Amino acid sequence: MYAELLREPTFRKLVLLLLLVAPFEALSFFSMHLPLVVELPLFLFIILLVGRDTLAKGAKSLLQRRFSDINLLMTVAIIGALFLREFEEAAIIVILFSIGNYLERFGHQKSRSSLQNLLKSKPEVATVRVERSDSQVAIAQVRAGMVVVVKPGEMVPLDGSVLAGRSFVDESAITGESMPADKTVGDDVYGGTLNGDGFLEIRVSRAASDSTYAKILQLTEQALRDKSTAQQFIERFARYYTPAVMLLAMLLVAVPVLVLGLPFAVWLESALTLLVIACPCALVLSTPVAVFSAMGNASRKGMLIKGGRYVEELGRVKAVALDKTRTLTTGDFAITDIVPLNGVSEEELLACVAGSEEYSEHPLAKGIRRKAAEGGIPAHRFENVTFHKGKGLMGTCAVCFDTHHCVGNLEFIAEEHLVPEDVVKKIMGLEKAGKTVIVASDAKRVKGLIAFSDNIRPESKELVRFLAAEGLHTVVLSGDNQEAVKRVADLLGIDEYTGSLLPEEKVERVRALHERYRHVAMVGDGVNDTPALASASVGIAMGAAGSDTAIETADVVIMNDRLQLIADGIRLGRRTVRTVRSNIILAAVSKAAVLALALAGHANLALAIFADVGVTVAVVLNGLSLFGEEKSETRANTSDADDCGCCADGTKSAACAPHE
Repeated sequence: MYAELLREPTFRKLVLLLLLVAPFEALSFFSMHLPLVVELPLFLFIILLVGRDTLAKGAKSLLQRRFSDINLLMTVAIIGALFLREFEEAAIIVILFSIGNYLERFGHQKSRSSLQNLLKSKPEVATVRVERSDSQVAIAQVRAGMVVVVKPGEMVPLDGSVLAGRSFVDESAITGESMPADKTVGDDVYGGTLNGDGFLEIRVSRAASDSTYAKILQLTEQALRDKSTAQQFIERFARYYTPAVMLLAMLLVAVPVLVLGLPFAVWLESALTLLVIACPCALVLSTPVAVFSAMGNASRKGMLIKGGRYVEELGRVKAVALDKTRTLTTGDFAITDIVPLNGVSEEELLACVAGSEEYSEHPLAKGIRRKAAEGGIPAHRFENVTFHKGKGLMGTCAVCFDTHHCVGNLEFIAEEHLVPEDVVKKIMGLEKAGKTVIVASDAKRVKGLIAFSDNIRPESKELVRFLAAEGLHTVVLSGDNQEAVKRVADLLGIDEYTGSLLPEEKVERVRALHERYRHVAMVGDGVNDTPALASASVGIAMGAAGSDTAIETADVVIMNDRLQLIADGIRLGRRTVRTVRSNIILAAVSKAAVLALALAGHANLALAIFADVGVTVAVVLNGLSLFGEEKSETRANTSDADDCGCCADGTKSAACAPHE
């Protein structure tokens, strides 16, 4: 980063001029000057060469009576220095102010570069194939259902699924994953990703305005506009601070000269020094450079933060609520038990339940359909299916003589039927083993039970360890049964857990946590947890690529499925809060120190400008340090197989292999 700054021609020119003028400024302390006929034209040339824009903007601000403008302050200071025949100091003011301005622009551009590059890289045209004839069509004119061709090295223009071909696709712009993904027939692809060395024929699933990439661009534009709480405060403060110091500078000349009869030149220089101190560059830059650098760092990893306030909120989090399924666990539910009842065969039970769940995207539904397909069991056709969120579904089975069926949890079935005590005992026994159970019934009877297990993700234990080490209170909030949730919480060492929650009950729990801890993060998959994500101080959606709901609702969107990014985000947020705080303290203390010296008549223009630019440099570089990669501080997986917590049902899965 520093090498990049030194390669900039404008910056090098300013540094060269500073090195040229600095010896003359040093000699002026000993009252040694060049002849006036040499000194005046030389320094006027430098002032006009470097500061003509500053002088022009200062004059314009004076005419428009914008007395808080920084350029006006510098213009007055330059003219005042020339009036006092401090030509070296006038040149130093111009050069250092220009260096400060350049660093300000560099800091903003660098800190926002990752987000701005994303905006610039959006695809503009697509190669549309119609009956083996290809034509270039503007992205906005391509509709869902059209077929597009993507050649090697081209950007995938729109979301869709692969019809033909195979290639490795770089999805880092969407997910942050550096390893290209292998894409073949039937796989989903995202617009804005980069095709490798293969040809792909893709059927478009969504128009450009509805694509995942478009949603990310909207989020990015919002993030660039959004200001953190600290930044809003600093900007409000600067609006009053600068005019107040200008008034103080006028009093600093008027009172000693007119009331006390002290030398005009001495106190004019003190007043001009005060004007230089009034320049709030370092103070104004103390927050945005740090915040944008943190957001740029996060975006490169596949974590999109919607604005500066959420970076700060990540750094202030005191409690973290986590959904269980697809957050702490894989969400790949495997059927462990099929218990047909009342004369129903296993095949009929699976066929009925698979048919009722045909259009559901719930992880349990996917597990049931997968099991039926593996056994070659055709799903029954269902009609008039209605879903009851967090409970189950009802529908009519066209195969089972048009009978009314219910599929869901015990409480849901109990609303329709009197569930026999022996069936309840079987359900309780399965749930005590940490399994999730669904019940199927028709109009007359309970037809059977299906039990599932869900493996804990290997990285979940590392995340919980990190949160505990940071002193954060951890909670699991899940719609799964209490025993299954308890087992996961116990294996991971989570402080608190609650199961069998409906979506609205999750919201109540998050609000209760907010009352206790003030700053609460909610982590979920962004689909079933939307209300809870919205009610938290900061909502974090996992694995959100392709999920409009997650992108629109969450405050922090993790486009890939890396649980480690939650720890990275909290660590980055805390580091950002510390950086902003140290920047503000550094800027405020340095201003106060030079201000005190100026009021006492012991500070000159050179000291003021050196102090201002020096602090600006420190603030910018300190903020930009957040842009760099952060090393993970969480520990590697434990070698104790029993402690790894990979499997919620107590059995070992493939994920345990590294521990054995």
